[in-house]
Amino acid sequence: MNTLKKIAQFPLYIQIVFALILAIIVGIILGAGNPIISPSLIEHLALPCTLILKALRTLATPLIFLAIIHTFLTAEIPSRSGRKLAFLLITNTLMAIIIGLLVANILQPGIHGNLELGIDIKPSEKTLDPWGLLQDLIPDSVVKPLVDNNVIQLIIVALSFAIVLRGLKTKFIEENKTDYLPIEKLITVLFEAVIIIVHWVIKLVPFAVFGIVSQTIALKGFAPFKSLGFFVIAVIVALILQAIYYLTRVYFGSWVHPIDFIKKGSDALITAFSTASSTATMPITFEVLIEKIGLRESSASLGALVGSNFNNDGTALYEAMSALFISQILNQQLTLTQQIMVMLTSIIASVGAAGIPEAGLVTMTLVFTSVGLPTEYIAILVTVDWFLDRCRTAINVMGDMTVSALVDGKTRKEKLEEAFIETGIK
Repeated sequence: MNTLKKIAQFPLYIQIVFALILAIIVGIILGAGNPIISPSLIEHLALPCTLILKALRTLATPLIFLAIIHTFLTAEIPSRSGRKLAFLLITNTLMAIIIGLLVANILQPGIHGNLELGIDIKPSEKTLDPWGLLQDLIPDSVVKPLVDNNVIQLIIVALSFAIVLRGLKTKFIEENKTDYLPIEKLITVLFEAVIIIVHWVIKLVPFAVFGIVSQTIALKGFAPFKSLGFFVIAVIVALILQAIYYLTRVYFGSWVHPIDFIKKGSDALITAFSTASSTATMPITFEVLIEKIGLRESSASLGALVGSNFNNDGTALYEAMSALFISQILNQQLTLTQQIMVMLTSIIASVGAAGIPEAGLVTMTLVFTSVGLPTEYIAILVTVDWFLDRCRTAINVMGDMTVSALVDGKTRKEKLEEAFIETGIK
């Protein structure tokens, strides 16, 4: 019991690594591809994985629903800069997903090795039907998207409530009324409650990893995991390309030199990689942007504080690549329509996820469900997620810094002040 308590005190990624090592040992003992006991008994090892992922899938819809409303309702977005911020965030996220899908389609990491888990999969029969898609936008009832895990309908309902509530809040503030506070507090409490439950379930993820990995090794040996190495390489390549895209935008869209951007912003990037949390890195990011890079405080706050609630490019890229990777493993190639669906759900699923450690595990269930992929494979991805999570968090923070630099413009703060003095403007 004392040993279990000590293990529980370790960070989650350490627990996952420990579960992975233990799973390898158990898998070898059970035969490593030549089972020494009945395969039907070994298959029961995956039961914790099934239950935990089912819980994550259940929590995904209320989490995204409340995250969208909470983010729209509580984020302080200056009206003048709001449109520019929205444009930058959308274009950055779209480019991240496009890069992820292109790399996954070109390198095809899922074709290396057979990682099938023996799950009964019904291939998705969705075809490009614009009229059917249009009819499916509006749910039969407000709660139906939450029950059916219908991502597009969920997004429509959540955005509708978010925009209306934001408008009412603005109206009440202009009239010096506080009528909006009760609903804002209610949304905040519900959102925090869901996050707490998510954290409870995420603490059980090492058991899911142990179960699915030990089962796979016992039944099929180590060959199925060959493709994971190619997947890690593919994700890192995509993240590097996204970083190059950021530096290109900084070079052409701001006064900051890309080399200075990396050198002076390294503290924030290293902290993001170390903590795997954009929120924990936020104060350092804000300080670095002002003190070291030299951006205006308004620009730094817009990108690092406001933008971080919406900007999760690395997470969106990773989730899109994960869906394509699993589809390749299953030899179930996603159509253009399905890849567009992956793109849309990845964008929305990443909203509000910056402050939730390992939130990608939860939101990924929505992305998989939207194109008919089995969520059981997410547990396999967790074996490398503890490392890739740190890489994509660094990219998330780099995206926040890029937005700040672009908002700051092509003229440095000191030069603006000199120009004002010369023209007599104070």
